[in-house]
Amino acid sequence: MIVLHAVFPIDPDKREEALDLIADLAEKSRAEPGMIDYRPATDVDDPNVVRFFEQYEDEAAFEAHSQTDHFQEFEAALPDLLAGEPEVTRFEVDSAAEMEL
Repeated sequence: MIVLHAVFPIDPDKREEALDLIADLAEKSRAEPGMIDYRPATDVDDPNVVRFFEQYEDEAAFEAHSQTDHFQEFEAALPDLLAGEPEVTRFEVDSAAEMEL
């Protein structure tokens, strides 16, 4: 499984535009084959920071996502929406299990 954690600092003046694009991106991404989960969320400490948590079945699903029209549209718009450098961390996970709290 491939897991991504991405952090995007959004320009406050572009926040609504960014959130609209992100909502569309998330909806379409969740429908992709090989997508386990795709969750953007605003940061509780800074509403102008959006964090993405993405889970893909495998490398093929991850690569396919990056070739979709909705991802490429978002990627093209991103430079105008950012207020700083994004941070992206990729994890390759052998197994995962739910934990009881």
